[in-house]
Amino acid sequence: MSDDVYKRLAKVLDSLPQGFPSTPDGLEIRILKKIFTPEEAELFCELTLRFESVEDIAKRTGRDKEYLEKKLTEMWKRGEILGIDLGGVKLFRMIPWMVGIYEYQLNRMDEELARMCEEYLPYIGKRLLGKSPRLMQVLPVEQQVNAIQEALPYEKVSEILKEGKSFALAQCICKKEKRLVGEPCSKPEEVCLAVSKVPGVMEQFDHWGRSISREEAYEVLKKAEEAALVHLTFNTQKDTYFICNCCGCCCGVLRAINEMGITDAINSRYLAEIDQERCIGCGICRDERCQVRAIVEVDGSFTVDEKRCIGCGLCVLTCPEDAISLKIKEDKWDTPPVDEMEWIKKRAEEVGVEIKRYL
Repeated sequence: MSDDVYKRLAKVLDSLPQGFPSTPDGLEIRILKKIFTPEEAELFCELTLRFESVEDIAKRTGRDKEYLEKKLTEMWKRGEILGIDLGGVKLFRMIPWMVGIYEYQLNRMDEELARMCEEYLPYIGKRLLGKSPRLMQVLPVEQQVNAIQEALPYEKVSEILKEGKSFALAQCICKKEKRLVGEPCSKPEEVCLAVSKVPGVMEQFDHWGRSISREEAYEVLKKAEEAALVHLTFNTQKDTYFICNCCGCCCGVLRAINEMGITDAINSRYLAEIDQERCIGCGICRDERCQVRAIVEVDGSFTVDEKRCIGCGLCVLTCPEDAISLKIKEDKWDTPPVDEMEWIKKRAEEVGVEIKRYL
């Protein structure tokens, strides 16, 4: 079977702002062959980054409408593209490798794909993370932020859930991947939330997760904080459609800090600070709470490495002496783009790719 269609698909994905870099041995092509049929790969390359109706796609591509609706729906349910059904009118768009195709392979992830994705992480990590605007932002533990000043609306998990009309919950694909390669995590696995402002939408994503209520979503966040999982979401002020709850041993973004040394991988407005007078050196913050190894022991006391700290507030939450607090960063924080499209345009300019043909 010729690899030409997969090379074309890889080129399309790599021309998106998030990237899909090539590897010396063609690993990226093997990943795509695992996920897409040649027919699906070809059709993906004809989509855009904007939602389009089947009728519009048919007019633009010259393809048969019935074929398109059937095939695009199949690809949506296989996690290869994004789809939505608005009262019988289906809309579709292409999605990047990450956040996108990779995450939607949750129910198709097997050991073979998991091992390939593990091997690919250093390549995509260098392209995706540490660039402006950053991919993800931290949603700090909310009650800890309020001790300094009111969190901005897009930093508040409560605001995101309040505005949401439908919710879904799924396993963390990063944790599943690590489990499949023989490195399981002890933390809760079903902790990834999706949120939509459109009622009923998340009921359509049964190929990824299960529909839950707003109240259940709050319980997931509470469980995540108890388990020392970091709330992460897309780095925009609007278009917040997911809340990941992440550990430093599995999450690709946090592993970029821990394993690749990309300390500016995440956007955050806060830093933790330890009061040396109150600290009793119990080590809970370092040993049980911090997911990015930002708390270090120096001469018998603990301090925060500001280059690594992501301001999540997890260490503050359980300090028995109330010796830790959050403070606002002086630098290395950027106001997030307003929405996904602004993020795409700014990142495209940063990495030097031309995306007009996809808009």
